[in-house]
Amino acid sequence: MDLTGKVALITGSRRGLGKAMALRLAQGGADLVINDIPAGEEEAKATAEEIRALGREATVVLGNVADPEDAERLVNEAAAWKGHLDVLVNNAGVTRDNLLFRMTYEEWKTVIDINLGGAFNCCRVAARIMGKQQAGSIINVSSVVGMMGNKGQCNYAASKAGLLGLTMSAAKELASRNVRVNAVAPGFIKSAMTDALDEKIQFMMLAVIPMARKGTPEEVAEAVAFLASDASAYITGQVIRIDGGLMMG
Repeated sequence: MDLTGKVALITGSRRGLGKAMALRLAQGGADLVINDIPAGEEEAKATAEEIRALGREATVVLGNVADPEDAERLVNEAAAWKGHLDVLVNNAGVTRDNLLFRMTYEEWKTVIDINLGGAFNCCRVAARIMGKQQAGSIINVSSVVGMMGNKGQCNYAASKAGLLGLTMSAAKELASRNVRVNAVAPGFIKSAMTDALDEKIQFMMLAVIPMARKGTPEEVAEAVAFLASDASAYITGQVIRIDGGLMMG
């Protein structure tokens, strides 16, 4: 998947899934705008250095996507860096897990504001830029939890389900401007968080996954690279589940 000449902005990309996506797009030839909140500046700079080591260019733009003004500045700076913005990956996200009857409004609002509000804030600005370019790809990082729910994650599930609605609606609005909007929905992906889960919980999760293993950040990144590339030029309004078959039945 050739991404040569493309500029990609990935929110929340200093580490984890976002970093894996950034490295994969760089391997495909893209130049990267790495983003995270100010507290993650050093890790963001380290990720940018790794991209430069691959022979691509990278810059760091800090900002909180949940803040509309910050998000607008972030996307505009990303587009101004090389004069265009070809790929936006809305990856920034948080969890504040709690059972519904114990969940505070603050826990609800924080997750919705960042996971869903942040994607909206960035999409709104990117749509203007990409619409003028008559080209672009927006990729929203949802989750299978947004399709099937999960105990203790009403806020997270709602935010990820909302991303699917945002994806479909934006895809219909922007298709005439040659701007594609798609989503990926990862399942049980290997991370520091999932590795730290109790062994019994991990066993129960793997038991319902037909492929009987966790996915990797790199496997999610491959799907993102496909949607970012011209290989997916006739694909919009779609959700790719990367879940080892979890949602098959």
